[in-house]
Amino acid sequence: MKKVLLYVACAAAVLSLASCKNKKAAPAAEETSAVPAYEVVENPQVDLAGFPVDDEGYIVIFDGTSLNGWRGYGKDNVPARWTIEDGCLKFTGTGAGESQSGDGGDIIFTKKFKNFELKFDWKISKGGNSGVFYLAREVKTVKDGKEQYEPIYISSPEYQVLDNANHPDAKLGKDGNRQSASLYDMIPAVPQNQNPFGEWNSGSIMVYQGTVVHAQNGVNVLEYHLWTPKWTEMLQASKFSEEAWPLAFELLNNLGGDAHEGYIGFQDHGNDVWYRNIRIKLLD
Repeated sequence: MKKVLLYVACAAAVLSLASCKNKKAAPAAEETSAVPAYEVVENPQVDLAGFPVDDEGYIVIFDGTSLNGWRGYGKDNVPARWTIEDGCLKFTGTGAGESQSGDGGDIIFTKKFKNFELKFDWKISKGGNSGVFYLAREVKTVKDGKEQYEPIYISSPEYQVLDNANHPDAKLGKDGNRQSASLYDMIPAVPQNQNPFGEWNSGSIMVYQGTVVHAQNGVNVLEYHLWTPKWTEMLQASKFSEEAWPLAFELLNNLGGDAHEGYIGFQDHGNDVWYRNIRIKLLD
């Protein structure tokens, strides 16, 4: 009888130990899934029919007189630090880095684009930093029980706008891939033909069926291809890698979602910057 009881007790102990091991394994599996729950917010889009078309067939989305069609990223209005000055879209910086709240923050044009060529002129202040986003989406997560918008660059490539001579970011990254017109933190603009701070530069971004071309001052400075193994490889080698930033990696790897489309945006990085002649041609 004692042998039977001893056998039963040992068997129970083994089962209990196995059960404990299984209970410990479950949280470990959950911890490997580091991408938080998120929501891609869908908001009303502006009707392009009300915007003028220039002689070259570009839709003028900023004509120097009105902010029609523009609003803050994750906001209902245009942040107060974005104003019209001498026909330019100007951000007046605080000099304290990205504000992203209150009277600052990034700005988007409220129409999603898929295949397009965007043209714009830009001028940066001494030591200034900004950027142009494309194929962006508005993304929300929940932190400490509160909904919050993730930064726009978590779902969008960035055409870098920078004072190369005076901003330290120009010397960071790899091979100059944080200098003006570069695909930020991934591909350097070559040749680097930027005009210095306080002077106007022209920029363009072409997106067509996954091929992307950046141009600066009339010269194509880089080309890459979205939704390819090479694109995934570039993300993995950047600050947006799956290990370093799982949510950014997931969103950027599936850039623009299933529709492969998103917003145009301009960055508040805390410095004065000016944009003008903002126009876009649909390539669908």
